[in-house]
Amino acid sequence: MLPVSVVIVTKNEEINIEDALKSVSDAQEIIVIDSFSADRTVEICGKYTDKVYQHEWQGFARQKQRAVDYAEGPWVLILDADERVTPGLKAEIIENVDNTDCSGFYMPRENYFIGKWIRHSGWWPDNTLRLFKKEKGHLEPREVHEKVVVEGKTGYLKNPLKHFTYRSVPDFLERTGRYSALAAREIRKKSGRAGPLSLTLRPLATFIKMYILRLGILDGKRGIMLALLYSHYTFLKYAKTWKKQD
Repeated sequence: MLPVSVVIVTKNEEINIEDALKSVSDAQEIIVIDSFSADRTVEICGKYTDKVYQHEWQGFARQKQRAVDYAEGPWVLILDADERVTPGLKAEIIENVDNTDCSGFYMPRENYFIGKWIRHSGWWPDNTLRLFKKEKGHLEPREVHEKVVVEGKTGYLKNPLKHFTYRSVPDFLERTGRYSALAAREIRKKSGRAGPLSLTLRPLATFIKMYILRLGILDGKRGIMLALLYSHYTFLKYAKTWKKQD
């Protein structure tokens, strides 16, 4: 048995959710917080757990913290619907949680874009803290790019979490609209401002960082596509910040 409480938040994830749940089907507990999906998400989740709760969407950090609060086990693993726990990662988790002085663990993510693992562009190893002691960790209250904050020592696991993100360019662009609005709100909350230089230099810097400094050029056509798409995202979030300024 995987000795952790797995928590997942969902909304209309019938395409992704079953493979995610299969990858952790032997977990001691699986908790799903669903935001009133209109597809078969809840039905599919019910095949793997009886702990499926529905709540109105409160934002990524708040929704995931709500899921964590439901957890009954001492260790929590946050999993997204488009992620999969690999057998190697599962074995490493089992090996570590009962024999460690760490309060949390980072794990590398294999990020896939249009079906291919991206090995450069700043997408690997993409270490993210997802496994932690419930009493020692919480979700930082942010509008977007939520993260876990833990009290105490953290360690690093070696085996990857697979992340099947952005199945197509239209998929990326659709989510970019939502994420850029949230990112702009986060910038404004931190008293950040934007102007013409932000709209020109920051997107350019994003492209140079991903495609040249982080070797996106080695990712072939997907590398240049990602650099351009993230430059577009950078432009949007600062344009939306500027638009809301007095």
